[in-house]
Amino acid sequence: MNSHSIVMLRRNFKHIARNPMSVFNAILMPVVIMLMFVYMFGDAFNVGVDYVDYATPGLMLLAVCYGLGGVAIAVNSDMTKGIINRFKVMDVSRGAVLTGHVVASVLTNLVAIAALLGVAFLLGFRPAAGFLDWLGALGVVVLLGFATGWLTIALGLAAKSPETAGLASVPLVMLPFFSSAIVPADKMGPGLKQFAEYQPFTPIIETLRGLLNGMPATGTLLAALGWCAGIAVVGYLWASSTFKKRA
Repeated sequence: MNSHSIVMLRRNFKHIARNPMSVFNAILMPVVIMLMFVYMFGDAFNVGVDYVDYATPGLMLLAVCYGLGGVAIAVNSDMTKGIINRFKVMDVSRGAVLTGHVVASVLTNLVAIAALLGVAFLLGFRPAAGFLDWLGALGVVVLLGFATGWLTIALGLAAKSPETAGLASVPLVMLPFFSSAIVPADKMGPGLKQFAEYQPFTPIIETLRGLLNGMPATGTLLAALGWCAGIAVVGYLWASSTFKKRA
């Protein structure tokens, strides 16, 4: 990452820190949801294991998605308020502007997941993962954050206003609820079950679940990596194309 990207990263972190709502959505909201599902409703779900052990991997993915609205709004504000044009006058690399948003998003995700795991351990989370399993889980989380970050930036750039940019990211926030994050897909009704099984977030969640249980499955890992790579490529190409047209 070059010096321009580091400057943009520092700028984005300052903006996040000065916006309490962004901090709440990105870091505190996933913790609130964990407390709600695990502490309040956990006994209502029969998943064959302690519910906190089942739900934590899915809530890790949800923590990645909950901060995306702020990313879409921030990048759209840079575009619609003329900030990008000011950077062009200052001879700041175009790629650095977008890269700064992506890296800030990934690092924010890691902070959110660290907070989430801290609460999960307090609630009784006891993973069987070894060092390599944890390393693999970290890699999946970073790759997912990178992929969804680029896709969210593309959505933010394509939106006409910050308000519509925030709304554009809502499907990514809601999609984990229609996966195996909260309950197993085979306990869902017809139609929803098939959707949960074949949507992109389910294999990613199952990969995290397998890694944290110390029993990673090659099939779900390959599917998770494929989905993350595909989302990242689509997001990057779309974001780059839109940025060139609008900047």
